Amino acid sequence: MHHFVITGARVFNGADSLGIVDVEVADGRIASVAGRRPEGVELIDGTGATLLPGLIDAHTHTDAESLRQALTFGITTELDMLSIPERMNPLRRQVAESSDFADVRSPSIGLTPADGHPHQLRQGEGDPPWPTATRVAEVPAFVEARILEGADYLKVLVEDGHLFGSALPRLAPELVAATVRAAHARDKMVLAHAMTIETAHQVVDAGVDGLTHLFFDRPHDDELIEKIAAAGIFVIPTLTVIASITGEPAGAELARDPRVRPKLTPIWLDNLSGAIATSPPENFGYALEALAALRRAGVDILAGTDAAHLGAPGMAHGASLHGELRLLVSGDFTPLEALRTATSVPARRFGLDDRGRIEPGLRADLTLVTGDPTVTIDDTLSVQRVWRGGVPAPAAN
Repeated sequence: MHHFVITGARVFNGADSLGIVDVEVADGRIASVAGRRPEGVELIDGTGATLLPGLIDAHTHTDAESLRQALTFGITTELDMLSIPERMNPLRRQVAESSDFADVRSPSIGLTPADGHPHQLRQGEGDPPWPTATRVAEVPAFVEARILEGADYLKVLVEDGHLFGSALPRLAPELVAATVRAAHARDKMVLAHAMTIETAHQVVDAGVDGLTHLFFDRPHDDELIEKIAAAGIFVIPTLTVIASITGEPAGAELARDPRVRPKLTPIWLDNLSGAIATSPPENFGYALEALAALRRAGVDILAGTDAAHLGAPGMAHGASLHGELRLLVSGDFTPLEALRTATSVPARRFGLDDRGRIEPGLRADLTLVTGDPTVTIDDTLSVQRVWRGGVPAPAAN
């Protein structure tokens, strides 16, 4: 049994800073916050540090190596956004049996045309044939099959490829609407990949619950922002991947950070340092402007990176979430607001009621960092210790 009290640390509880208070952990749960110290319990000195809820990356494509790597950076949960069930289901069983990995949720296979996105990005990944639906009548069976595979939510991909320098078949609007109807009938959310103004309008009108990227092909329009806000749709901006697509050096800057380099292999550092660079640089500015408009409209923003496999340049599991928080702050979020996007907000929107906050009774998913990221967001990278379910995470090699 792991029973300890973290003392002397500032505590960000997922919503606000509590100042310096004790946090007691017992049996994998938070036993008390600002309570009395039990006699004889182990004390962990957090002087000069800040205790955060374990961070949540709300958009990844992951595997065992990636979940191990993420945990060393203080990410205790990844929300996968498309996976192969033959790989994800054994991985989920492995994660359930070991605290050496970040936890994971997934939609299984997303609905996309037979040759649609992201097939052009997954050459050489050894994927089996993907199921799809080409007619509205086929959609309920597609949705039910994903639920039987263990999908926690559903994903649709509406992408014509031009932002990636290619031309792809695009999912028909009626198939998106049918997916929403079928998934909602089974109490499952539907999340949509839509990176342009036109496709974002389409999926919002279809009733999706969340957007897994910002739209950045041109300046946003106020009608779209208003529709997203009125519908209560959340947005995962993925500034990390948009920076890569537009040739911004955010990944390369992160790869040079001395707090990142020891935790990544040379091949992952090279991957992080790269860029996709298939869209004009000014498009990154369109993304930041859209993000600011969504923030002003009160839309829930969730931090996510789109970190995937080697060969998806500009990203690395774990490290990139800290880069995403930096980018959010550069887009006019306060450090406190940015921290909420990676803790309490994704936990609430994905129904993860046992995490994302530091409160009695919740899972002891915790990250201790040197400094005070509620003031200086860059301090999130100064990870001292990580616990998943009250169990100390292995140190990075």
